[in-house]
Amino acid sequence: MSENQFRVTEEESNSIEIKSDNCCGPDCCSDEKEIIAAGETEKSVKLSNKEKSSEEIKEMVKRKYSEIALQSREVNASSCCGAGGCSDEVYNIMTDDYDELKGYNPDADLGLGCGLPTKFAGIKEGDTVLDLGSGAGNDCFVARAETGAAGKVIGVDFSEAMVAKARLNADKQNFNNIEFRIGEIEDLPVNDGSVDVVVSNCVLNLVPEKLNAFSEIYRVLKPGGHFSISDIVLSGELPEKIQKAAEMYAGCVSGAIQKDEYLSLISKTGFDDVKIQKEKEIIIPDDILIRYLNEDEIRDFRKSDSRISSITVFGIKN
Repeated sequence: MSENQFRVTEEESNSIEIKSDNCCGPDCCSDEKEIIAAGETEKSVKLSNKEKSSEEIKEMVKRKYSEIALQSREVNASSCCGAGGCSDEVYNIMTDDYDELKGYNPDADLGLGCGLPTKFAGIKEGDTVLDLGSGAGNDCFVARAETGAAGKVIGVDFSEAMVAKARLNADKQNFNNIEFRIGEIEDLPVNDGSVDVVVSNCVLNLVPEKLNAFSEIYRVLKPGGHFSISDIVLSGELPEKIQKAAEMYAGCVSGAIQKDEYLSLISKTGFDDVKIQKEKEIIIPDDILIRYLNEDEIRDFRKSDSRISSITVFGIKN
C-alpha cells in the first residue's frame, strides 16, 4: 500500500460526523438510552452483555468508541475508558502516565489505556510492531521511537473515526513508516509471520471472541516474536447490573474475564513463557457505580472478594 493511501487531512478528519451525547452529568450516559438508540428492543436492554451476539457487542463498542474519539483526554481519564460517565472523585481511574516515554505524543493520548505495554515490550531497532486497537496512535508513536526509521509500526482499529485521527497525527509528524489500518482483531489485516512484537492497551477485554484474538496474534507473529499486552481482568464476579450495562462493557469492565481464564487462553493458543509483567487493582469510584448500583449494593461489592485489575502480560511464539 502506498503512503498516499493513508494520508488524511485535518478537514477530512473533522468531517466525520459522529453525534455524541456523552456527558458527565447524573442524568446522561444512560445504558438504556444507548441500546435503544442503536435500534434494539426494550427487551434487549435487560440482556447481559454476555448474552448478546458477537456482532451486537462489536457494533455497540464501535459506536461508543467513535464517540470517544471526539472526547477530551480529561473526560476519558476520569471515566472507565471514556465510557460510563465521569468521576468527580478520581481524576485518573485506569490510565498510566506516558509522559516520560520517548516518542510520546499528547495529541494521540486519549487517556483510554490501563497500562504501558510499549514500556515492557522489549522493542528493538528495526522491529516490525503491531498495535491492536491503536486508537489515535499513542502506543504506535512510542513504538516508532523504539524501532526507529528502519522499523515499521502498524496500528489496527475497527473505528474509522479513530483511524482517521491516528493518520492525521502521523501526518503531522511526517512519519512514513507508521501505517494505520481498519480491521478487526479476530481477523487481522496482517500477513502470517510478519510481525516481531505485538502490543495492545486495554482492548482485548472488548473483543467477544478472545481465543480467536489470541490465535490471530499467534498467526501474525514471526517465530521467536512476542507480545506485551495490558488489559483488564477480574477476580470474582461483578454485580449483575454492572454485567448488563452497555456503558460498562465499552468502559472495559463488564467485558473482562477472570484472570486465570485469560492466562489459560494465552497458553492454550500456544504461547510460551507467559508471565505478568505488572499488575494493579482498578477502583471504580462510587459516583460512577451509583449509576448502576444502589448504596447497599455498592457497599456489598466493596466488601466482596471481587476485584478488577489491570495486568500487563507477556508471551513468546517459539
